[in-house]
Amino acid sequence: MTDSTTLDGGAPPIELRHVSKQFPTSGGGSLVVLDDVSLTMPRGQTTAVIGPSGTGKSVLLKHIVGLLRPDSGEVRVFGVDMATAPEKRVYEVRKRVGMLFQDGALFDSLSTGDNIAFPLARHRSDLTAKERRERVEHVLEMVELPGLYNRPTSALSGGQRKRVGLARAIVTEPELVLFDEPNSGLDPMTSDAIDALIVSMKEKLHVTFVVISHDIVGTLNVADRICMLYAGKVVANGTTAEVTHSDHPMVRRFLGRNLVLPEPGDPAMATLPHIG
Repeated sequence: MTDSTTLDGGAPPIELRHVSKQFPTSGGGSLVVLDDVSLTMPRGQTTAVIGPSGTGKSVLLKHIVGLLRPDSGEVRVFGVDMATAPEKRVYEVRKRVGMLFQDGALFDSLSTGDNIAFPLARHRSDLTAKERRERVEHVLEMVELPGLYNRPTSALSGGQRKRVGLARAIVTEPELVLFDEPNSGLDPMTSDAIDALIVSMKEKLHVTFVVISHDIVGTLNVADRICMLYAGKVVANGTTAEVTHSDHPMVRRFLGRNLVLPEPGDPAMATLPHIG
């Protein structure tokens, strides 16, 4: 049996067991953000976590990468409990994870290529400078930005910054990639292009994706599975078809603003908007 600090290649990439988290409020009370959340995200699939603002999506993401610890429960990534494992073990897990931050989180003092190469310098000291350069140029081609290695990040458009962030997230060849609001701040056409790129990357890389989003149309274009949070609880979790057929009133209200949903019990598939 694998203990809580051992990397387990056969374990689900992400597994939450009865996770709860609350924060103190200015009035002396507490705000429950995650309330007994249990969730498994399957290997090799794209799981989207959706829900209204303030329902715990970003807090959930911070638990997965070990930036927050639950008040109770377990957050396991590749079998390792991120709350109790030694820092060295947490670091080993993080080497297997890439992340696209909401705002790109690029270093404006570095060129586009040097931004992408940044995690290679930290985690792949075995690579030569030439090998790092070749790998960066390769992922730039994958995100459809060939030839931009030396371009200043200040000269990039919003969509290009997202693509550079994605290139940096995959340059270390991670097994798990996390996306924090990948469509945030983008116009509809650029947002559609980012969705298409996420789908293309999953097909090429065969890794596990987790997408935190409030963009319903984009979510349905990229996700294999959907988990919806509301008031800190999981109110829906399943395949895209299963969630769009949910009879939970909050799920139907949230999705119904963007979709034509089937009536409860109707076997017909929801009419899902699809781009491309």
